[in-house]
Amino acid sequence: MKRFALRFARTTEMTLLVICVAMFAGLVIASNGDLLSANSLRVLLQFLAVPVLIGLAQMVVLAVGQLNLAVGAIGGFAAVSMGVLMADHGVPVPLALLIGFLLASVAGLLNGLLVVLTRINGFIVTLATMTVLLGVQYRVVGTRTVDGYPQSIKSFGSYAVFGILPLIFLVALVVAALLAVMLRRTVPGRQLLASGGNPIAARLSGISNDRSVIIAHTLSGAILGIAAILTVASSPGVNKSIGGDWLLPSFAAPIIGGALLTGGSAVVLGTVLAAFIVRFVDTARAEFSLEPSWVNFVVGAVVLGSVVLGQVRTRRQERRTVVKAPDAAVAGGVS
Repeated sequence: MKRFALRFARTTEMTLLVICVAMFAGLVIASNGDLLSANSLRVLLQFLAVPVLIGLAQMVVLAVGQLNLAVGAIGGFAAVSMGVLMADHGVPVPLALLIGFLLASVAGLLNGLLVVLTRINGFIVTLATMTVLLGVQYRVVGTRTVDGYPQSIKSFGSYAVFGILPLIFLVALVVAALLAVMLRRTVPGRQLLASGGNPIAARLSGISNDRSVIIAHTLSGAILGIAAILTVASSPGVNKSIGGDWLLPSFAAPIIGGALLTGGSAVVLGTVLAAFIVRFVDTARAEFSLEPSWVNFVVGAVVLGSVVLGQVRTRRQERRTVVKAPDAAVAGGVS
């Protein structure tokens, strides 16, 4: 237990946790304690659910060394599809939500298949699917806002346990926990990380890198389907702009959380904590009446800094490996 505590104290997650506590304490002081009210905490956590999920959706693709630029398009398309099915066609809530979830999952699956079959970089593939889905999203909903779906789904989105913990936030935490278990404790999850960390070694070990890529993109789509459900439940309505501002937060959370762009890392806790930090930045912007553009500036700067630090850390590890290898060879020769 003591060793685990010492190891955790040196991790990125511990650093992020300290930053979260410091930022929360600063916001409490700045708001004269208003942030500690039940309503303020509920709103804070309610608006964290979707950012956590879209960060996880990007993280699982980054784990295999891929990028998903279609995060917002997949989520937005699924969300407006659910809204239109319920409001315009009278489809029962559970069936409409299931259809939207499946649409998002299939979109993720298609991304993975296209990457594998065409051997085109995932950046280009998801850029293309993003453009297509944005067009489909506009075709489905047009310029209107759809809000005529049943009250039951809106009640789900606004319900809070003990008046503080929004149910949709708890759903996001459950998804994060299940994803962490899948990546760390199951064979497909470990194979996915192995493919991202060293594709050549993974292939020599009998692991299908193509299958890992398809699984990662499908998982990403499924998580975005859940994010779309929570968006429909918590928003007053859905329109063509849903998902339009998801791309930057989707990269910010996992990259700040410690994910490597080269793949092979699963930073579920780091992604969740980084989503908190981004949310705290937005809360500080509102508290001090700053321009909304400052949020993008700060988040973008932090993301850039995280990428640079990650590259520095990777190069240091490579140098240590190169230095240790000759020493090990010399030791073996002496013995």
